[in-house]
Amino acid sequence: METALRFLIIDGYPKASREEFDAVGMKHAWRLYAEMLLKHLPGARYEVWFPSDDPVPPAGPEHYDGVLWTGCNLTIYHTHDERVTRQIEYARRCYEAGTPAFGTCWGIQMGAVAAGGRVEANPRGREMGLARKIRLTPEGLRHPMYEGKPPVFNAFISHLDHVTALPAGGVHLATNDFTPVQAIEVRHGKGVFWGLQYHPEYDLHEMARLIVARANKLIPEGFFRNYEELEAYVERLETLHADPGRKDLRWQLDIDDDVLDERIRQTEFRNWIHKIVLPRAAER
Repeated sequence: METALRFLIIDGYPKASREEFDAVGMKHAWRLYAEMLLKHLPGARYEVWFPSDDPVPPAGPEHYDGVLWTGCNLTIYHTHDERVTRQIEYARRCYEAGTPAFGTCWGIQMGAVAAGGRVEANPRGREMGLARKIRLTPEGLRHPMYEGKPPVFNAFISHLDHVTALPAGGVHLATNDFTPVQAIEVRHGKGVFWGLQYHPEYDLHEMARLIVARANKLIPEGFFRNYEELEAYVERLETLHADPGRKDLRWQLDIDDDVLDERIRQTEFRNWIHKIVLPRAAER
């Protein structure tokens, strides 16, 4: 009988932030990753590490077939914060061990910084809700991460910081007008990291709940004039989630199959499993 592959999901959100998600009915970041993993690799085993609460990981990266980095609301260039630096150190250990990694939002930033890249605040501010017109670079068009993905697409997103310098061994795979680096591959040491600034693990319901959780930031930042507008937008997202065939809402919200169809939305993660994780496991 084959041994199930083993993964570590790293959820860097502090406990107080996870409780904010509880308050609005949103799943924790680790849960979204666990569900995505089991959809594409049924039978996989996983452990979860909350490095903002617990300084000691369950095991070193050499004990896993893959490491998954969720989003996080810490700031990666706050190197005075031990919650940040212990995660960067673990990402470096992943490269040293040759354990493949995949991450979104905070994850792409982690993959870049741990290999010597740079992350800074985006001067345009917050990119929220949908990242519009992400387009593959020439390298992205040829890269296995994007096999089966449209060359231009929208995706769920929520971030303030972005990658501003790729490390040696980094390849720029996707971009849009708001955030120049939307996806990268980093080969460093013995490891490989596939990172996205956007969130294939989200769906419309989870994005709607995140908007509610961030209401006290989004309204002052000008995304909505008041809470009533925010509630109305959230209600339309929730309605479309429940009935994705609603042509009127798809048109009004500029949401198409690249966002609604899980098979398209999670292409990058599925390719990571089948093109990186499984071949490596077969060699061992």
